[in-house]
Amino acid sequence: MNSKAKKLVFAAFILLLAVAAWQSILGDGMHVNIDGDEIDGPLGALLGIVFAGGGVLIAAVAVTCAAVFVGVLFAGLGILMVSALVLGAAVLLAAMSPLMLPLLIPVGIYWIFAGRSRKQRQRAMMEHAV
Repeated sequence: MNSKAKKLVFAAFILLLAVAAWQSILGDGMHVNIDGDEIDGPLGALLGIVFAGGGVLIAAVAVTCAAVFVGVLFAGLGILMVSALVLGAAVLLAAMSPLMLPLLIPVGIYWIFAGRSRKQRQRAMMEHAV
């Protein structure tokens, strides 16, 4: 986007914001109804803006919380999906060719030893825990 278009978009945004502010503050159609009491005029406009801002703030907090939850959920599902794909590829590789079995045996032995050392480290940490 070039500089002229950026200036034009910014000017249009400022113009629309000014028109919206003018209409909400000085417009004659702003009425707020609180428990049957109708409030209009500048106080009604002020109350309308405050209540609308509070609603937007609550909505922003709710959307942020939902976004964090969905991000954590999809990250966990992505890890499970990648793990399942790796396991499926290993099973497919083992089933495709019996000639691959000599290559998978060292991988399995490494996997066993790595898991064993990890368990020993965890056990040692649990024994020295305060």
